[in-house]
Amino acid sequence: MAKISYAQYLELLMDPDTPDEVIAAFSTFAPGIGAFDPTLLPDPDRVAMTRDQIEAESGMKIGNGLARWRRNQAFRRALRSGDTRQVLVAEGDSWFQFPIFLREVIGHLSDPYLVWCASAAGDTARNMVYGQPRFGEAEYLIELNRQRDRVRAFLFSAAGNDIIGEDAEAGDGTPVLRKILTNPGTGTTDPAAYVHDHEVAARLAFLEQAYGKVIGDIRAHPRFATLPILIHGYDVPFPWPWGDKDRRNPRWAKKDQWLGSAFAPAGIEGPLRREILSHLIDRLYAMLDRVAASDPHVHVVDCRGTLPNPTDWADEIHGTSDGFAAVADRFHATLTRVLAN
Repeated sequence: MAKISYAQYLELLMDPDTPDEVIAAFSTFAPGIGAFDPTLLPDPDRVAMTRDQIEAESGMKIGNGLARWRRNQAFRRALRSGDTRQVLVAEGDSWFQFPIFLREVIGHLSDPYLVWCASAAGDTARNMVYGQPRFGEAEYLIELNRQRDRVRAFLFSAAGNDIIGEDAEAGDGTPVLRKILTNPGTGTTDPAAYVHDHEVAARLAFLEQAYGKVIGDIRAHPRFATLPILIHGYDVPFPWPWGDKDRRNPRWAKKDQWLGSAFAPAGIEGPLRREILSHLIDRLYAMLDRVAASDPHVHVVDCRGTLPNPTDWADEIHGTSDGFAAVADRFHATLTRVLAN
């Protein structure tokens, strides 16, 4: 592939009509901090840059902001053109907004719907719900009000980074998952025996409170008293390595970035790792079901079983583009049902 100039690379980035796949072909990732917060960089093998441009690029953080800007620029253009697709507003994490290299859930839903996306890879429920908003109110609430005459549903994706990411409350740099895991040393195969139950219960209680606040804040606006709200609890991932033929080798993270590196210190190996994750995911869905039981217009999209094979995963926690298509199909089926009422 012939090199392009740095100026041409920037033109690609700033044109919302440039397909993500084209940008990905000329880009690479610098891994981010925390659960997932990468920096997109021009690939020096494919983009010709001077030394000054290389130094300037190293000081720029292009990732979540760029991906969101491109997606929402396309949304604005579509509205101005009179696009009649149903409008959705979304807030969430990397299952809703993955910078450039994967087509995630919102990427696929952006075909049948017009989606304004306030999501960011690596974001946590703690930050989305209790962080200091830039404009005095949560961004998704601002956009819901802006689209109040058009919006048909709100989609929310949060919890994963609160568990696999660093413990923000403790501030000690330790991933929460490491604090959850334990090894009873008895050889039991019961996955529940390998987690600190009180720790899991406390984390889920916080998440339940956060979800309740999101729903309550939306319902506080009379226009949104019955607005459909869709939530989900992910699918059960495959910690790396999953057998001798695990071919996952993401450009944006270490192979065991989130899961394998948490299980190893606890001495937990093999299929038991995934059984423990299945136990945790089931408990997350049980919490979400309780949240939904309090409001008939909150709908849990059960994504379990959408990514049943290691080849459906691009890394330990993200589906491939095709894998995410299966997840998006579950959302689309739920939207089709609830929007028909």
